[in-house]
Amino acid sequence: MAAATPGLVCAHHHLYSALARGMPPPPKVPTDFQEILEQIWWRLDTALDLEMIRWSAMLGALEALEQGTTAIVDHHESPNAIEGSLDAIADACAEVGVRVLCAYGVTDRHGHDGALAGLEENRRFISGGGRGLVGVHAAFTCGDATLEAAAGLAADLGVGVHIHVAEGPGDVAAPERLAGLTRPDWLLAHGVHLADRHGLEGTILHNPRSNLNNCVGYADPRRFSQPVALGTDGIGGNVVEEFRLAYVLHRSVDVTASPETAWGWLEEGWRIMPEALEDEVTWSYDPMDPWHIAFTPGVRPLEVKVGGDVVFAEGKPTRVDADEVRAKAAEQAARLHARL
Repeated sequence: MAAATPGLVCAHHHLYSALARGMPPPPKVPTDFQEILEQIWWRLDTALDLEMIRWSAMLGALEALEQGTTAIVDHHESPNAIEGSLDAIADACAEVGVRVLCAYGVTDRHGHDGALAGLEENRRFISGGGRGLVGVHAAFTCGDATLEAAAGLAADLGVGVHIHVAEGPGDVAAPERLAGLTRPDWLLAHGVHLADRHGLEGTILHNPRSNLNNCVGYADPRRFSQPVALGTDGIGGNVVEEFRLAYVLHRSVDVTASPETAWGWLEEGWRIMPEALEDEVTWSYDPMDPWHIAFTPGVRPLEVKVGGDVVFAEGKPTRVDADEVRAKAAEQAARLHARL
């Protein structure tokens, strides 16, 4: 038996995190989310160079494709390798055969010049024809001037903003900081610590596995009146598995919860990247119905077409050598870990 669906969309990813696996332990064990950022992710992103970025994106795109995900909304940070970083990601994904919507996460953590460089990378990439949004790391890492500049740039380019919002308790002031700036085309990642009626416009990007892993809480996105889409926040590209977790977490706080709600969050990705609707994934299981998939392990793609071209068949990609991608990514991971 087999069934087909459009290509799936991972609505919030960090492709650079593919190289984080097996990284050396941080100088001290983090005891809260702020320390997780400082001791792990902010050390890692400053160590990235363009070659690492290329192969991490290649590996992340490959792993997404292997799980039926044909479109990725990526949020990138590499403060010591900003210029050209979005091209490296876009080119790597294209080589694998996966669509990507890129954004560079602007921040003031590295000073005013660093923020300007991040804004310029977004402007350069999008105005040059790249498929992208203006990225902002998170409101709490930016001054008001940088937030306003990012919102203004997005408006000038005719795109939305992709930003982390209230992921942890240190960003609870985000609604006040962003008041009057957000628009319906913004993507608001996480929202764990947002009030039910927070007043921000945009789509909430729900990342349940990452939120649990970072011990920041459960966003419970049924609270929000605006659209909700599913992401992985860099923990692979398996959106079906993320759907399963999103459902059981929803069920844990509401005994009447249905898999159809979490499946709707998965389907919301098609509104963000509608081009994925042109793709086709043939699955090993029929039917691809939320009530079945929520409880059926081992569902996998048999064939994936992107834009009419077969990019995955017989258990392997058709455009790249999966073994080579993994080997090259492992080499870059070793370089990255050595820097740490």
